[in-house]
Amino acid sequence: MQRVLPQVATGDLHLLNATVPACLLARSTPGASDLVRTDLVIEGGKISSISPAGSSSKASETPGLPRHDLDGGLVLPTLVDMHTHLDKGHISPRRPNPDGTFAGALKTVGEDRIAAWTAEDVRARMDFALRSAFVHGTSHIRTHIDSLPPQDEISWPVFCEVRDAWADRITLQGSCLFGVDRLADFPEFLDSIADRVQAAGGVLGAVTYMMPGLDGLLDRIVLAAKTRGLDLDFHVDETKDPEARSFEAIARAVLRNGFDGKVVCGHCCSLAQQPEDEADRTMDLVAQAGIGVVSLPMCNMYLQDRQLGRTPRWRGVTLLHEMKARGIPVAVSSDNTRDPFYAYGDLDLIEVYTQATRILQLDHPVGDWISSVSTQPAEMIGVDAGTLKFGGSADLLLFTVRNWSELLSRPRAAREVLRKGISVTETLPDYRELDPLMIENGARP
Repeated sequence: MQRVLPQVATGDLHLLNATVPACLLARSTPGASDLVRTDLVIEGGKISSISPAGSSSKASETPGLPRHDLDGGLVLPTLVDMHTHLDKGHISPRRPNPDGTFAGALKTVGEDRIAAWTAEDVRARMDFALRSAFVHGTSHIRTHIDSLPPQDEISWPVFCEVRDAWADRITLQGSCLFGVDRLADFPEFLDSIADRVQAAGGVLGAVTYMMPGLDGLLDRIVLAAKTRGLDLDFHVDETKDPEARSFEAIARAVLRNGFDGKVVCGHCCSLAQQPEDEADRTMDLVAQAGIGVVSLPMCNMYLQDRQLGRTPRWRGVTLLHEMKARGIPVAVSSDNTRDPFYAYGDLDLIEVYTQATRILQLDHPVGDWISSVSTQPAEMIGVDAGTLKFGGSADLLLFTVRNWSELLSRPRAAREVLRKGISVTETLPDYRELDPLMIENGARP
């Protein structure tokens, strides 16, 4: 692939005529939708100057810096993938979804977990996924971790090892994942998993759906997080059934228990199938509760409304435009990668943003929707990322494309990733590296 820079960047660089989204500049007007031309100076791996193109005085002050004219090329900060499943990633070759349905995915993942998720297997697949994300330009990832015993005793220590090993490249957060019904059958499980999550510096998460006693179970989860100082992250109503209303129940539980930590709800698919007045009331509650929402457009487009021999009738995504209009923080993310829940993907947030624009119609105008993979997820998971600012680390994506039309039409165009102003020279890992894990479990590449 064509390089953006003529030479490898080494931490000191003067970039001329860059195009940047105004909404990603520190201290920009909220919701700013302009693309603006800027000059950026990088010194010692940090951004030492951001100024209108052609007005920079830094050029004369730092005459020894390498200079490169981007000719309007787009520049973004590295991106934030706030909802992934690194522990499931890349198992499709050995355990494909038999029919592409949600039920098929649940069954197949459960079988593979029991048969193959050793520490070595989980570690190798996580590392492969992170190497892909790093080359694509992602700097922060939250991953959900299947936490049903005995898998929690395997995957959480592996996650902590991988997080520490990757600390200087990708900031990792872990969120536990289990069905809320487990708490009805095994009430002691909540304290056990919440303590494990707290020890690992993670996030308390669960899958919610309609069941008897849901409100009481949600109260228990919220209070477990509150007493331990944990944030919350739920998988919510991933179905087209309009009777699935656990999204509303979560908002009421957050308000009822006075929870003031960060709360994220993912998927929320059934909201789009409900009567408009009911959806409006739910979104008003969600806004009042201060909950952020992440949509997973590629995965839900793949899974939702799938029936053999029948064309799907809806896109599977939630009401992101309406939520954003209410001031609810919204994001889009990768979700699953080459596993039974989503057979494709590569943890490339530029692909996610491109597909989200098409699936959710985040255009006409494009506006500031780039914030859905940068500043908004960063805020929702509590990290300092997603902006271009004076004194910030020069963690950047440089493109030859110059505007949204060109990026969204050609997302695979030349892209260069800088971390602390230094070019990432690693390449995407070859899928052949995973062949031993696939062959060992009866599959063939």
